[in-house]
Amino acid sequence: MTPESFQFLTGLVKARSGIVLNTDKAYMLDTRLAPILKRERLVSLDALAGRLRNAPSLPLATEVVEALTTNESSFFRDGRPFEHLRLVLPKLAAARPAGQALRIWSAAASTGQEAYSVAMIINELGSVLGGRRVEIVGTDLSRDVLARAQEGLFSQFEVQRGLPVQLLVKYFKPDSGRWRISDGLRSMVRWQCFNLLESPAILGRFDIIFCRNVLIYFDSATKTQVLANIANQLQPDGYVYLGGAETVLGLTTRLVPSSGERGAYELMRTAAKAS
Repeated sequence: MTPESFQFLTGLVKARSGIVLNTDKAYMLDTRLAPILKRERLVSLDALAGRLRNAPSLPLATEVVEALTTNESSFFRDGRPFEHLRLVLPKLAAARPAGQALRIWSAAASTGQEAYSVAMIINELGSVLGGRRVEIVGTDLSRDVLARAQEGLFSQFEVQRGLPVQLLVKYFKPDSGRWRISDGLRSMVRWQCFNLLESPAILGRFDIIFCRNVLIYFDSATKTQVLANIANQLQPDGYVYLGGAETVLGLTTRLVPSSGERGAYELMRTAAKAS
């Protein structure tokens, strides 16, 4: 693959998803785009780049971008954010007017483990939430991974990553060598195709926003914009959870670390009043 083709394909990915792929990720293009080359009967990545340059195809470009996005997820990933969520949900529920639902957004939700982890916590809290209705919205730019998330079918390897055995037994059933999550939990999550480069205003305001382990793939300008969009949609007393390797430092002053809680952020109080 020529440097020009690499620049064109990675530029396409950045423009459509915000994800930056440097030269050390060139192997990803070879491995992840190989099925597309085979299906389209293209002999090389240079030929693919040429096809997209000379006869732009929205479906093909979308497929290329989705193939090059990282869809890594696991149940209760890193643990602590979910422990914190378990503590703050009852407080948020008590602070809301009667009849108002709590709303939780799992951004870049991939195959759904994060959103379903949240659903399990809500179900386990039960009456502690005082009967408060909770809406969970899971979004991703890839329709393929959203279809998998909605199906709620996971491999043995996937359920072994972070899912306590008691929750596996309680909420999953064996299904042809895999594990299917209960219909009750599936019904708690609404899935929607959404690109983090777009304005999330169409999704509404949220009490909790998970945007974990996705900012690491963006450049600084894109991180700043995504964090600004998130802050705009966060309720004044809500919380944002970022990945362990992610921070708001040097990117925004609207979100500040939650006291004593690594990876959890709140709106700066002045910003909260202004919104």
